[in-house]
Amino acid sequence: MSVNFLIQKAKEIQVVIDANAAEIEKLDQEIGDGDHIFNVQRGIKLVIELEPTIKDLPISKALNQIAMKVLSGIGGSSGALFGTLFMTMAKGSEIDEGIDFKKAIEIFAEGVDAVKLRGKADVGEKTMMDVLIPVSNCLKKGLEENKDKNEILIEAVAVAEKGMLSTKDLLATKGRASFLGERAKGHIDPGARSSQLMIKTVCESVNS
Repeated sequence: MSVNFLIQKAKEIQVVIDANAAEIEKLDQEIGDGDHIFNVQRGIKLVIELEPTIKDLPISKALNQIAMKVLSGIGGSSGALFGTLFMTMAKGSEIDEGIDFKKAIEIFAEGVDAVKLRGKADVGEKTMMDVLIPVSNCLKKGLEENKDKNEILIEAVAVAEKGMLSTKDLLATKGRASFLGERAKGHIDPGARSSQLMIKTVCESVNS
């Protein structure tokens, strides 16, 4: 993983998120306040615009600048949560000496753990954590079992989709959707959908 890798993945994610923006907006209008997609798109744009500033920085400083930009530039809970993800990844041990596949999974998992604590959310609460936590666990398990990199990434894509789809029949206990009670059932969480698309994009790109 390098700074160039981060920017390239952000650009690939931007294409996929933009292509699915109408669907995500509709999901959010059904159970949220309708601004999730705009916050996500703004966040991705802000990260891409950082390229001239961060392209020659060590990965730790680049990740930290991304975190600060996301925290200050995105409204709602998305900014705080994704900011926490990048800020925690920036603190990964010895990452400026190089980030291989194993180290990338390690710092991603640490980031997800931090987001879980920040958002006080877990699996089963109809949030993006229904995607991020299972994916993190899948990646770590794949490493522990010495699976092939491509196999791990394929499994992560499948786990992300399963987690996203699972939110459809869940009661929401976080965010605006929690006020809907039973009415939130039958709708996929927009944060879970956008997170699943991001995971799928990165994994399939690395695996191509």
